[in-house]
Amino acid sequence: MRDKYYHIIPGGPLQGRVKLSGAKNAATKEIVASLLTTEECFLENVPHILDISLTLEMCQELGSQFVFEKHVLKIRTPKIQKPQVSKSYSGRNRIPILMVGPLLHRYGEAIVPVVGGDKIGRRPIDFHLSALEKMGAEINQKDNLYIIKAKRLHGAEIFLPYPSVGATENILLNGVLAEGRTIIRNAAIEPEIIDLVMVLQKMGAIIELKEDRTYIIDGVKNLRGFRHRVLPDRIEAGSFAAAAIASGGDIFIEGAEQINMVTFINKIRLVGGEIEVREGGIRFFNKKGSLRATNIETNTHPGFMTDWQPPFVVLLTQAHGESIIHETVFENRFGFTSELIKMGANIKLSTRCLGSLPCRFENKGFSHSCIVFGKTKLHGAKIKVPDIRAGFSYLIAASIAEGASEVFGVDHIERGYENIANKLRALGVKIKIKRNHASRDI
Repeated sequence: MRDKYYHIIPGGPLQGRVKLSGAKNAATKEIVASLLTTEECFLENVPHILDISLTLEMCQELGSQFVFEKHVLKIRTPKIQKPQVSKSYSGRNRIPILMVGPLLHRYGEAIVPVVGGDKIGRRPIDFHLSALEKMGAEINQKDNLYIIKAKRLHGAEIFLPYPSVGATENILLNGVLAEGRTIIRNAAIEPEIIDLVMVLQKMGAIIELKEDRTYIIDGVKNLRGFRHRVLPDRIEAGSFAAAAIASGGDIFIEGAEQINMVTFINKIRLVGGEIEVREGGIRFFNKKGSLRATNIETNTHPGFMTDWQPPFVVLLTQAHGESIIHETVFENRFGFTSELIKMGANIKLSTRCLGSLPCRFENKGFSHSCIVFGKTKLHGAKIKVPDIRAGFSYLIAASIAEGASEVFGVDHIERGYENIANKLRALGVKIKIKRNHASRDI
């Protein structure tokens, strides 16, 4: 049986209102945090997406009991039944490595599969493993499994060569119940990590964030349950905002928070789009129609986030002039542009650092800079999705193209975007979900 795919017919400028889901990149980590206590935990505004389902399946296999209805999750893990995350989760996402801390604290051993996720660049776990060793863990690898043991983790001072989001989260989860003080220097400070810190603090953790990307964690003996509302998804907000501006449309994004989108909003203004911050959200619109080229460099927070880049590339195909995007976070993130070129985009990649920010990929031969020549007319095509954020960018491209498009590999999109077909339909996009040449609306 063929996988399902989206058949998309453009319906003109995208207009209307869309409500943001909770942030996947916060909710999945906060579910993992629930493993640190025997008490019941409540999470609100949890999105119904594949990555949440996978995370809950892993927790259930370890001993968690949960009820998940209407975006509210009630979860409790009275006892860790076994220390191993099944091999079946190998390569599906990067959650298993984050379960090491809770398993070590509650079982003394963790066996987790090699991690996976989107193929947008190397995301090695060297930083994770090095931190665990400094905190007293013994690590072995066998048959695509990491076997990690520790009677009790102890505090350590850890400097991250790069402010890795995953490594920062992992050390936080390791440090809250470790003996003594843990210091993380050059850490990531993304809003989703701060949301996780708020959860851990509600559980009784002692965590201080200094102004120089330093976390100080004083370990405690026990943590308790929590009640928390997951912050809105700023990546989804940026995706719909780019769709509004690229299509010459007008979308009110309910739940969008200006404080977490400052850099993005600046670029929307520079390209010629308009915004209106209202109570409860932000309106993104394009009254003038004509857009102008601009330059972008992705960076860690508070810079322009890498996950905003793919939808913005599609937006820049509709801007007059030559735009340059310098990707400094993932070295292979521009692989998705080949399908946009198939749709008529005029895009060239470069191995040079076409920007001013310090870049880890300089002189490494990676095509990590992108030049977009606009304005170009896009036409419908059959395209295949390589990862979550590229997937949404293809939906934007299909929504503004001339003629119908077929988008395959939509399971990638549904990993990170909840109810995406209906949300786009509400904005005027005509989408049918098809299998084996037979279509059905959902």
